[in-house]
Amino acid sequence: MFKRVTSAFAAFALSILVAIPSAHAEERTKLGYGRLMTNDYFGDGKDRWRTGSWTSSRIWGSGWDGRAPNAFGDLIELRLSSEIFAPDNLTRASAGDRPYAGALSIGAHTHFTWQGLDAAVGADLVVTGSDTGLGSFQRAVHKVLGVRQPSRVTLADQISNGVHPTVVGELGRDLALAPRLNIRPFIEGRAGAETMLRAGIDLTFGSMGQGELLVRESVTGHRYRVISNDENGGFSFLLGADIAHVEDSIYLPEDRGFVLTDSRDRLRAGVHWQGERASAFYGLTYLGEEFEAQKEGQVVGSIRINLSF
Repeated sequence: MFKRVTSAFAAFALSILVAIPSAHAEERTKLGYGRLMTNDYFGDGKDRWRTGSWTSSRIWGSGWDGRAPNAFGDLIELRLSSEIFAPDNLTRASAGDRPYAGALSIGAHTHFTWQGLDAAVGADLVVTGSDTGLGSFQRAVHKVLGVRQPSRVTLADQISNGVHPTVVGELGRDLALAPRLNIRPFIEGRAGAETMLRAGIDLTFGSMGQGELLVRESVTGHRYRVISNDENGGFSFLLGADIAHVEDSIYLPEDRGFVLTDSRDRLRAGVHWQGERASAFYGLTYLGEEFEAQKEGQVVGSIRINLSF
């Protein structure tokens, strides 16, 4: 089944890449790669709700001059991600707690400049259910680590197998408040696996992001580097906040009695370091309640380490 899912992912991504017109498509080269791992083990350590995710991006284009091109489709990002959702208690979920869910996704996105704004538009294919193998994967990893495993009862009640096309778009703009202080207001819309409208801001103290392409990770809202500028050395400090109205979510289905909260809030902070041959990022994010029966928010941590040899 996993091979069939992988083949479907590849076919979906290829169809999008072929469909995007570009006069320079034959001249595209790989421009960058980025990734971010997020887990509550790096945060509050409580192994619940949005317990873990991994996202990676690869970028192709005809060139990079420090800013996204004006042409839609000239810069293409292939994005891969996985995420595990879990109840508060992995062995015996409380009544009304969120069900277990595993999700794999692949998508194609394009980054461009529009009316003086940074724009990103793309589509993802999100696959859910036991066929993703994420439940079995988590059981195996937790067994090796000697920590609590999701029970078979918990996995049997997980979100069912399904394929969920999802579109996402973002508009943002960097505004310089001082030579090494930038603020970035943004709005984001999603429709598909989760349908929502989000607005927020990012603050950057330092040189990170200057002449670079950063991609927003969906769980935390942290922006990770995909096209890097190694001249941005030293430390940069990041703060961010956003709020979203969520219309529906396949992970919290209405037919199971879940009532979504009126808003979904995120607060985040992080530090980035760039050396001569290595770089690292660590961030913390507070995720507010997502459904009415959720008793509190949670804190997750995000990490990336990059070594050059």
